[in-house]
Amino acid sequence: MKPKVTMIAWNQNDNYVVTAVNNHLLKVWNSSTGQLLHDLVGHADEVFVLETHPFDSRIMLSAGHDGNIFIWDITKGTKTKHYFNMIEGQGHGAVFDCKFSPDGQHFACTDSHGHLLIFGFGCSRPYEKIPDQMFFHTDYRPLIRDSNNYVLDEQTQQAPHLMPPPFLVDVDGNPHPTKYQRLVPGRENCADEHLIPQLGYIATSDGEVVEQVIGQQTVDQDEPGLEPSILDGMIRQLQLEQDQRTGADQAPSGPQNGEGTPRRG
Repeated sequence: MKPKVTMIAWNQNDNYVVTAVNNHLLKVWNSSTGQLLHDLVGHADEVFVLETHPFDSRIMLSAGHDGNIFIWDITKGTKTKHYFNMIEGQGHGAVFDCKFSPDGQHFACTDSHGHLLIFGFGCSRPYEKIPDQMFFHTDYRPLIRDSNNYVLDEQTQQAPHLMPPPFLVDVDGNPHPTKYQRLVPGRENCADEHLIPQLGYIATSDGEVVEQVIGQQTVDQDEPGLEPSILDGMIRQLQLEQDQRTGADQAPSGPQNGEGTPRRG
């Protein structure tokens, strides 16, 4: 097999370059002389993740399709920590991406099974405040193409980027409580009434009919006690400003009643 480089990463102070090769080895090079310093052995499949520590020039993280995550000391060529992403009943999960936190005390990874893995020091209690399963209700909605070959959501016939913010649901499609719906960008300041999804029965690909979120409940904005949509308010404000500018442009510009030419602030 002809060796091929799959990933390259410089360490924090640029003294070293680490390359991942498709023979599952990691190689540490002197960036000034090009000298090979270490072969890092441990991965059993190709590596597509190399992340340097934000301030410690000795530390490099690697992860790959074999489910292994390694923390290396590249100055010594040794393993510091190792984690294997085993998923009960499903084998291992390939690791697709990893990132360090700015303070270097934590790192997060995503895998092929849709898991977010968070490693670090301290207590995991803060992460217990959110549900274990969080999906958007639109994640697996079918798409179609219109006559212009543009992509549309099959159910609503809308372009996906023009659809309202989705709802958070569990793996079975059951919506989470309203306090979690505010975590979705675009729903932070919505009234509680706008955070309750509309449920309906939908046939799955195998013919089974299940209850799922089909959209947002329609609420009359004119009803007393309900907060108006922030986006609607912005549209009204922009329309008002445009009307004012149009009126100013059409107003007579010459002096009136002996007054001088009006000045714009």
